[in-house]
Amino acid sequence: MYRNTRFQRKLILMLVASTLSAQAWAEEAADTKNKSTVKTDKVEVISTTPLPGIGIDIDKVPANVQVVKGEELERQQSLTIADYMMQNMVGVNINDTQNNPFQPDVNFRGFSASPLLGTPQGLSVFMDGVRINEPFGDVVSWDLIPMNALAGMQLVPGSNPLFGLNTLGGAISMQTKRGATHRGGAIEFSGGSWGRRHSQFEYGGKEANGLDYFISGNYFDEDGWRDGSPSEVKQLFGQLGWQNETTDLNLTVALADNNLIGNGLVQREFLRAQGYDSINTKPDQTENKMGFVTLNGSHWLSDTVMWSGNAYYRNVRTNTLNGDGNDDIDTDAFAGLGFAGDINDVNQRNAFIMSQCVGGADEDTAEAVCSGALNRSKSRRTGYGTTGQFTFNQDVFGRNNQFVVGMGYDRSRTDFEQSTEFGLLSPSRGVNGVSVFGDENVVDLRGVNRTWSIFATDTFSINELLHLTMSGRYNYTSVQNRDRINPIPDPDPTQNESLTGNHTFGRFNPSIGLAITPNKTTSIYANYNEGSRAPTSIELGCANPDQPCKLPNALAGDPPLSQVVSKTFETGVRGKFSPEFGYSASLYRTQNTDDIQFIASNSSGAGFFDNVGRTRRMGLDLGLNGDVGRFRWFAGYSYIKATYESEFNIVNEVNTSTEVVGVDANGEDVEAIRVRRGDNIPGIPRHQFKLRAQWQATPNWTIGTNVLAFADQFARGNENNRDDGPGAKIAGYTVVNLDTRYRFGNSGWQAFARVNNIFDREYFTGALLGETFFNAAGQYQGGEDDRSSLVAPGAPRAAWIGVRYEFGGRNSNTASASSK
Repeated sequence: MYRNTRFQRKLILMLVASTLSAQAWAEEAADTKNKSTVKTDKVEVISTTPLPGIGIDIDKVPANVQVVKGEELERQQSLTIADYMMQNMVGVNINDTQNNPFQPDVNFRGFSASPLLGTPQGLSVFMDGVRINEPFGDVVSWDLIPMNALAGMQLVPGSNPLFGLNTLGGAISMQTKRGATHRGGAIEFSGGSWGRRHSQFEYGGKEANGLDYFISGNYFDEDGWRDGSPSEVKQLFGQLGWQNETTDLNLTVALADNNLIGNGLVQREFLRAQGYDSINTKPDQTENKMGFVTLNGSHWLSDTVMWSGNAYYRNVRTNTLNGDGNDDIDTDAFAGLGFAGDINDVNQRNAFIMSQCVGGADEDTAEAVCSGALNRSKSRRTGYGTTGQFTFNQDVFGRNNQFVVGMGYDRSRTDFEQSTEFGLLSPSRGVNGVSVFGDENVVDLRGVNRTWSIFATDTFSINELLHLTMSGRYNYTSVQNRDRINPIPDPDPTQNESLTGNHTFGRFNPSIGLAITPNKTTSIYANYNEGSRAPTSIELGCANPDQPCKLPNALAGDPPLSQVVSKTFETGVRGKFSPEFGYSASLYRTQNTDDIQFIASNSSGAGFFDNVGRTRRMGLDLGLNGDVGRFRWFAGYSYIKATYESEFNIVNEVNTSTEVVGVDANGEDVEAIRVRRGDNIPGIPRHQFKLRAQWQATPNWTIGTNVLAFADQFARGNENNRDDGPGAKIAGYTVVNLDTRYRFGNSGWQAFARVNNIFDREYFTGALLGETFFNAAGQYQGGEDDRSSLVAPGAPRAAWIGVRYEFGGRNSNTASASSK
């Protein structure tokens, strides 16, 4: 406590000092206020931090930042921001592990932003300057982002320290709409394959007194393309702002109430025997409810000095229900009851087994003979924080210079509860609970995270050609876990089942880069930067190899983990061959130290988080784009080599290349796979190619297509790349999508359509070497689990059509945007 108090005092002193220096600098700037007035005409500027600021010419930024404007997000009818990134952004691929369009694993340059606990997270995600990675595992709930409220986004590569924790491989920064820039309204309805019904609206305006307002809503309902996979999404977004020549205030409120079912990976054998839409067990349900309030503000202290800041409150409630086979079933006891081998034909013996499970008087009986389990979890996450910064856009030594300095504080509290109810597998592989609960997987945890940070960046134009950027950020994070079932830890780590523990992490992350602008159309750059990620409550609560846990089914023990540190070097060039043709090329190398990975144990589905040493992502990104007459196009290629750079062992029962790596406390051999330096990280295709082409057939009719091609990838569970069984690697694939839109003159009416996977290709976006309780026909095998290749099948061909009506000036704005 004393240490934290001292640190807070230091931060307060630094804030006071920065404020005083800002005032002094502002007073000095008053004499030269007309010399450096910001001009952004015909120059694309971006903010160098998550907060809105004066902005800087993108050509001076030593990184290949991908910028997307709002009209582009609307034009392609993308369902989510993750969907748009997959279709259009260089270096991005998706592992559709849950097979729900709102729950993808998004990978950029081999780093992930996923809604699933256990996935190594490496991307930070911001909305209106607030980081929305959830405090419990740094996961990202894509369903909570209101797509039709987004005004634009930037994908920032590398370990940029200005974007704070978890920016190991990149940052996604999104901005929402406001009435000052999005006036008028729109109503849209669409539907089609899989019973999809999608409706949304928006309306914005600005008053003469400087007040502006915007509201949008989104309703989505779908049966899903796989068995038993319906989903419902309800989102509401509102904005109220006020601005004059020097001050801008903007209040936003985002609400969501979503019910998602994504039944996850399925045995490859099922797809052949039972159809492409078959599932393993069900349900796999996630309910998300969110309330999110953000206040952003900025004020010009002079023509060249701006203060900007935000404050936020975010509350997310998540309930999950997962139906699974019972991993802990006693196969001998089960067989002794006379299991007949087919849950689809319940004979007298099977009925006796059912009666034993249903009538189980205690946990031990139910655990021994119940074929299924319902794993439930509840998490209540509350977070609030504030960030402020000063931006100085003033000449230094007669040269252009922009200096930004700021501070931030974030606090979050997570209450996590978990239970397991035993049950019976039904003929459709659903699980029916029997009201008997296990006590081994019961969790009641409270985790509190606090992060203090101070940051600064300076971009100095040495001359008209050379622009030097130096940045740094110091983060101090404390994580406090309180186990409300076993509050006192056992001093013996092999016996400790308490989650209670206190952890602190602090680090300064630097960055330096140089951009060369030999002319107005070319920028050559190089940069080096560092980022870090502190372990979260879920990882610290599941880090004991002597007490493995399941995700999200159990937590145990609380040994320390080290924070992940990433170091990135990138160099590249971007520019234009002519006004019609542009290009970009970049080479990068990112190395993580003390990378955190979920290590599977010898208990099916169980494991623990651990620091596995070094990992590396290195590669090449290429982009070409053109805009000639009525034809617009973009092509992108990515080469990503993601490897482990340290040796470690993973206990794995299904990989065919297991070997003896030691002995346990009882003198028994321990078998595991040995991951060696240079082994490829699973789930990341080495080659990616994307093509977007759009043709303006008539002034009112556009036709577009996206072509996506990805190379093969290793399955999870094959981290050593040496498994020689089926499914150790999944093949690459190519998918073609088509979209079109017709505008009925200036009436405000539009009609649109989209077809995904027009050639109806069957492909897999991810895979896992695992175990199954079922044979290819879907019959339960009495608790005996066999090796299986579990895959994430890509969605088959689907089509949707819709209509849109724009009014109140909205149609004239979008018409001009779409004709550019």
